[in-house]
Amino acid sequence: MYAKNLKIIITGSEGLIGKQLKNFLQENNEIITLDLSLGHDLSDENFVKKWFSENKADCIINCFALNDHVEENQKRPTLFDISLDSFSNFLHVNLTSLFSVCREFARNNPSGSIVNFSASTGLVSARPDLYDGGHKHIAYSISKAGVINLTKFLAVHLAPSIRVNCLAPGGVENSQSEDFIKSYSKLTPLNRMMKPTELNGIVDFLCSSSSSYVTGATFVVDGGWTSW
Repeated sequence: MYAKNLKIIITGSEGLIGKQLKNFLQENNEIITLDLSLGHDLSDENFVKKWFSENKADCIINCFALNDHVEENQKRPTLFDISLDSFSNFLHVNLTSLFSVCREFARNNPSGSIVNFSASTGLVSARPDLYDGGHKHIAYSISKAGVINLTKFLAVHLAPSIRVNCLAPGGVENSQSEDFIKSYSKLTPLNRMMKPTELNGIVDFLCSSSSSYVTGATFVVDGGWTSW
């Protein structure tokens, strides 16, 4: 492991990736968890300001996000069915609230590392042929594209004291249907979906001083999805 004896905040700590990172990093570090299921509403600016004024850390890993998961028996809407309220909500949670969290971390910590999560669909469009005629929510993809530029902006304006980097993971295998996993896997050069544990190493690196000359970067971890 790279990161040792650090105090690390994980937002979205009870989600698939957040929980995996928490279990991995807590062996050698102190982990502070933030999650809506624990009563932490990161879309509430007043809560964010108060919480970060009271909690200091060396690093923050921002896994929290509004995703567009649907139940297996539900049909995805097309972009013509998406309400503007729904569109705005994705941007508010995934981009505006992320900016608020990053800003308050930086305001209250003289140095450190911020690791944000974008997605491969923040780099390229989601494939409609994967979703049975429906569309992955357009605002999810747009918000994740915004995370990449937000990361670059913050990296410039918070340097040299705070480093800011971003991950753009591809699809993570997590109880999807066998048909979906097969269809998705065919679209990646590595011919499979990602395992949740496969983000551990890069996040560990970015939290630690081993990445001391890395800032403003986006690391694509997608099995080659965006390389075709």
